[in-house]
Amino acid sequence: MAHPTFSPLRRLRRSILSLALLAGSTAWAQQAPSAPAAPAAPKPAPVSTSQHMIAEIQVIPRPVGTPEDRYKYVDAAIAIIQASGLRYEVHGLGTVVEGPADKVWLLLQAVHHATLEAGAERTLSIIKVSSGAQAGGPTVQELVRKFRQ
Repeated sequence: MAHPTFSPLRRLRRSILSLALLAGSTAWAQQAPSAPAAPAAPKPAPVSTSQHMIAEIQVIPRPVGTPEDRYKYVDAAIAIIQASGLRYEVHGLGTVVEGPADKVWLLLQAVHHATLEAGAERTLSIIKVSSGAQAGGPTVQELVRKFRQ
């Protein structure tokens, strides 16, 4: 009994499929412009200033700090958050921020860059974001209230 993967019918189907794919890609290549055009950058969707957003950011700079100041670059990132005027909570493995979506997005970018500007060789930011399609939304306080009593 022949193995099902090597049956003549299966080989014929694969050959036909391969030819169809090859013919399609050849036709596409003939229609393609000689110089590839750069794709247009997608335009970001407008962000409503009334849209409430919650975000958590964890920055992981390398190195984390200096011999004199162990967490220098992380502290620089937290200083940006503190100066933002937005509501925030610093935790052991990240900081939660909430406020208008347009301000939170800008803050996340500034926090990421703050570690580099403070002298880190590189940085990795892990970001979690929550927002709704409509204005409003839960606050951090509402989400954790029952666990803090």
